Amino acid sequence: MNVLSLFDGMSCGQIALDKLGIKVDNYFASEIDKSAIQTTQKNYPNTIQVGGVVELKGVDLPKIDLLIGGSPCQGFSIAGRKLNFQDPKSKLFFEFVRLLKETKPKYFLLENVRMPEEIANAIDDILGVKRIFINSVEFTGLIRKRYYWTNIPVDKVKSKLKYSPSPSIKTIGGVIDNSVPYDKPMSFFLDRTPYKPSESSDGIITINPKKNDGSQTWQRGRVYDVKGRCPTICASLFDLNITEDHRNYRKLTINECEKLQGVPKDYTLGVPKGDRGKMLGNGWTVDVIKHIFKNLKQ
Repeated sequence: MNVLSLFDGMSCGQIALDKLGIKVDNYFASEIDKSAIQTTQKNYPNTIQVGGVVELKGVDLPKIDLLIGGSPCQGFSIAGRKLNFQDPKSKLFFEFVRLLKETKPKYFLLENVRMPEEIANAIDDILGVKRIFINSVEFTGLIRKRYYWTNIPVDKVKSKLKYSPSPSIKTIGGVIDNSVPYDKPMSFFLDRTPYKPSESSDGIITINPKKNDGSQTWQRGRVYDVKGRCPTICASLFDLNITEDHRNYRKLTINECEKLQGVPKDYTLGVPKGDRGKMLGNGWTVDVIKHIFKNLKQ
């Protein structure tokens, strides 16, 4: 199987294929971030890096069997600026469309964030498939709500969840490294934000969801109970504040983030910590991609 991965990042798609034991003859990765490329080549040295997506031409590649990618989402995100297709980075979606037409793969997968309905419907029409919605919490203790467009048959299960009978990791506590101490006093936050534990509908337990004036606490100032689920790990916010006893807290570690995302331990080791967190925040939840890929026919 020949695979072309656009906006490849640290090759989460390749991790999923590897875990499934799917034989890959050539894995072509289009990526420009130096730390992401370094991380991919450390773990998968046979990866063929092909540069940026704009310069890439389908005619220069062999027959592609699987095209995958998650184009930059800043202009699509409900939480973002909502500039939609006018956002310079969101326009890179059309590079995925171009290469889909040029390479004519048997299978394709596009991932992106939840977005306004009219934009999602437009992508449905352009790609000719109806998007599916999967929250990573079906597979791990991490909230990560994403749309997937694919022509790969995706299995559903007869359970409370749609795609997974039961997540292997259910809460932040499922990935905790007990050798890392909770060494910072909660008073640092609670002097300014009242102690009022609250559980969201997603199962996230926030110790201090509101400020003294009643407004919502800025996310970097929130502390999360490890008995609850983990909020979405973002490229700019991966070292979340966590607590076990509500008296002391610490930061979520990189290895714990890796485990929540289904990435092998120390997979991202070798680049600066900030870059490791950025890759994990931008990356795919591997177990979700495994579930989608398991019906690939070679």
